[in-house]
This record gives sequence, structure tokens and C-alpha cells, in this order.
Amino acid sequence: MMACIRGAAVAVAALSTAVALAACGAGKGNDAVGGDPPTIGLLLPDATTARWETQDRPLLEKEIEQRCADCVVEHANAKNDVALQQEQMDSMVTKGVDAIVLVAVDARSLGPAVRKADQAGIPVIAYDRLARGPIAGFVSFDGEEVGRLQGGALLKAMDDDPDAGDDRQIVMMNGDPTDPNASSFKKGALSVLQGKVKIGKAYDTLQWRTENANTNMAGAISALGVGNIHGVYAANDGLAAGSISALRANKVTPLPPVTGQDAELGALRRIVAGDQYMTVYKPFAPEASGGAALAVAAARGEKLDRVAEDKVTTSAGKVVPAVMLSPVSVTADSIKDTVVKDGVYTIRQICTPEIEAACAEAGLT
Repeated sequence: MMACIRGAAVAVAALSTAVALAACGAGKGNDAVGGDPPTIGLLLPDATTARWETQDRPLLEKEIEQRCADCVVEHANAKNDVALQQEQMDSMVTKGVDAIVLVAVDARSLGPAVRKADQAGIPVIAYDRLARGPIAGFVSFDGEEVGRLQGGALLKAMDDDPDAGDDRQIVMMNGDPTDPNASSFKKGALSVLQGKVKIGKAYDTLQWRTENANTNMAGAISALGVGNIHGVYAANDGLAAGSISALRANKVTPLPPVTGQDAELGALRRIVAGDQYMTVYKPFAPEASGGAALAVAAARGEKLDRVAEDKVTTSAGKVVPAVMLSPVSVTADSIKDTVVKDGVYTIRQICTPEIEAACAEAGLT
């Protein structure tokens, strides 16, 4: 079980202090003792989910540089291809990098590659998704809490909808079953939704693909009827986009409330426009800060529990240091106080001319 979740601000403060202390010593790859500059591999899963290349990658690179000016970051994106990511892991091992930050395309399939890295003396930091194999550390958000936030928001939206009625029926558009986070999101959502709504259809969406969600939602509409879907649990913003496009194509009106996750720019625009009800914001900066702190400490050969106060139990039963952060629910009423306040997006980026009137109504302009 994951340890208690700590607030993002507290976690970042603790990390900053711990990393400053750790930096006082000379570790693996430190130029002060004549070694080569530490090299950190950064392996991302895909380019279809906007956050990986537009948020996580630049933030991680910046945070690593701030903690280790001479560190070299080797980046690769697997483009949702398990075999390609396995090759990328092998390449990092062959190069002899000092640590790897891994967002696994498929946690189970990458287990042997993680084991190979560990055998080569290369610590692997699982980022956002709990990879299989002997990882050295983990940074992420409480997945079950993400699901609880989504489920609670969906219930509230349906409570506010006079057309939902007492016999409320939803469609669950869950994430990729090979992603451990997807099962946590689903578990958390079901803990809130079960007994409160009827689940008309539920789908596991391979590779989190928007087009797969679109196809599945079209099937749900055909099976359940245009007027019999009162809410949609979509595990992330990409699945929300695919679901909404299918609802629109089948002339479902008004649109039922749809959840999401990742606070993508397109999702925020849909929320303002009224097409999507909510998203879950997992503050990128604190997660990148935690990932960078663990990666730099690992690359220097330092103990990770000096920079991570939490713990997580891996699939193999091993307890490893972890940085666990708290997710935040975002609706139209809270966009300004969350993603805008944190500088993730500006009002100008969100409020395009097409939704100018909706932005004004939401108090954004």
C-alpha cells in the first residue's frame, strides 16, 4: 500500500532541503572526484498525451540541471510502442547511463528491461506509473484519489442535472489495463460510483488512444440508446475527447457530464465551453521536482530515502523510497485558481475567440 499522501508544497520543500544536503557530498559521476558527468536517461511513453513532451520533459530537464549542472539528460520517446521502449532501455544500459527515469508504456512488459538495468547497476526511477521489476524509487500521485475525485465530480454533476433522473446510467471509459495507474483510477472511481449509478457499459481503452475511446463510445450509444447515457467516466482527457466527439457525432444533446484527467489545454477549453465537466490536475512541477531529485541522487549513488520521505510497495513486495503527491479536481469555476495560478497556462492560451463568451461567463476574462 502507498504511504500517506503529502501536500505538494510540503513535498517540494522537503525535497529541496534534502537535495541541498545531498549535494554537499561527492557521489557517482561527480567531476570533483575526477569522474565523467552523470548521465540520466529519460524515457517517455508517447507523444499523443500532451503532458509528456510539453510539460514533464522540459520541467524534468530544468529540475535536473538545477540540481546537477553537469548532468547530461538522454531523452527518448517510445511513441506507444512497447518493443521500441524495450530497445531504448537496452540502449541506455549499453551506454552505461547512471540512472533512468522511466514512464513505462506497459509496466509488465518493461519488467525484464528494468531488471536488466538493475543487474547492470543502473537504478531506475519509475515516474508517474509504477513499473514492474526492481525499481529504485517512485514518484507519482495517489491513483485511487484521482478516481475518487473523478467519481465524486461525476455524481455532483448528475445531481445538478434535472434530466438525469433516479435511474442514472453511465459509461466507464477506463484507461489501458497494462498501466497500473489505470486500475487505481478505476478502483477509486468505483468506490464512489458503485451503488449510486448503473454502469451501462465499461471499456478498457488500449494505449489510452483517443480514437479507441471514440469507437467504444459509439458502441455504447448504439447499445444503450442516445438518451440513456447520463454521465461518462473518462479516465483521462484524451479519452474524454474521444468520447465527446462520438457523443456529438451521434447527436446526443445535451451532452452528459464527462470527466477527465491531466489538465490538458484542449480539456480546459472544453470545460469552459461546457463540453467536458472536469479534469484532474496533477501539478507537473512538484512531480518533476520529485523525479529530478530521485534521479540525481540515484545517478550520484546516494541513498534515495534522503530525498523521499514516502514509501511504496512494488509488485514484487519490495518497499522503495517514493514521493507521493496530491491531485486536484478542476472545473470551470476553479481553472483560475489552479492551472492559471500555477502558471501552467495563461488566460490567453485557454480563452480562444471561439469560447470568448464562455470565458467571460466563467470569470476568466
